[in-house]
Amino acid sequence: MTTWDLFFKEKIIQICTEKKALLDIGGGLRIDRTKNNRLDKTREWIIPYLKNVDYKIMDPVPTYNPDIVGDIHKMPFADNSLDAIICIAVLEHVENPILAVSEMRRVLKPGGYIFLYVPFLYYYHAEKGYYGDYWRYTKDAIRFLFKGCKTVEIVSVRGAIETWIRLSPLGRFNVFARIARFLDFVTGKMKSNQVSGYNIFISK
Repeated sequence: MTTWDLFFKEKIIQICTEKKALLDIGGGLRIDRTKNNRLDKTREWIIPYLKNVDYKIMDPVPTYNPDIVGDIHKMPFADNSLDAIICIAVLEHVENPILAVSEMRRVLKPGGYIFLYVPFLYYYHAEKGYYGDYWRYTKDAIRFLFKGCKTVEIVSVRGAIETWIRLSPLGRFNVFARIARFLDFVTGKMKSNQVSGYNIFISK
């Protein structure tokens, strides 16, 4: 298991064992086909943990049957009311990420958790008629957006060589991605800032 996948697993388990309620903005866990446009079978391990929490999905439109129809720019929750938030691959698609993050911070309880994924070097991936693709994020941007939070843990997703391979036509073949990942480790490129994106865990 990669360092970023292990970080993801550890933090999702932590949220589900320490908190009573969880809001998934955009349904990024992708574990329920009835409330999502995609299903990720590699995340079926999460389902037993969700039995311990009140898990809800929020989306700005009713297209994929979310539990809550709401806009991340103006979330329909009171201040300091949510235990935990998941926001995976969403902030690149919002028009105003500063306002979106401000809203997440507003509605999160003191001591609450946020788990995020944001892309950095990643291909354009808007969905016509649903959302655009506006932003990419560096570590500096992440630290700025969550300045003042109790903790901000950032883990790179992929190293520089694998990121380059993923963006190239060779990225369609897993064998090249695996070779690139090995080269990232042996050359130290896992420590590069030229990565695909970041998994982030925030405590308010």
